Amino acid sequence: EKVLHAIPELQYDPIGRILWWSNTNTRKTENAVAVICAGTSDLPTFEECCATLKLYGHHPKRYIDIGVAGLHRMLQALPEIRKHRVLIVIAGMEGALPSVLAGLVTAPVIAVPTNIGYGANQDGITTLLAMLSSCASGIATVNIGNGYGAACVAARILEQA
Repeated sequence: EKVLHAIPELQYDPIGRILWWSNTNTRKTENAVAVICAGTSDLPTFEECCATLKLYGHHPKRYIDIGVAGLHRMLQALPEIRKHRVLIVIAGMEGALPSVLAGLVTAPVIAVPTNIGYGANQDGITTLLAMLSSCASGIATVNIGNGYGAACVAARILEQA
């Protein structure tokens, strides 16, 4: 609050816990990247990722709460998801969503594990290991809760395309 008061040009997203200077990036892309989260408890990482993409000039399509526990929601969204050139998939618990999606799309999938889970989740380690061990092709995994890093990878992929 003190920083925002001292520098009014800054913006802050309390859910994504990200602070930034006003965006001057004029490049705009629509429907190039989708950010997908398995559940609403993944929203902090999801919002951090979306805000970072916007700073790069990309306007991600947002899909919330379409994890494997409600597979029908993901399947309903699949035709739209397939239109994107890059997918960022954020999930906790057992981390299955990136593998499921990577088996159904041709776009690269950037998997982002979160520490959401209980029991044997081990604060996201189980999710991270599941994503790193996926047998679906076309997945790259960033560290636990690294929505910023995933957005940076997606932006570089889109800049090369």
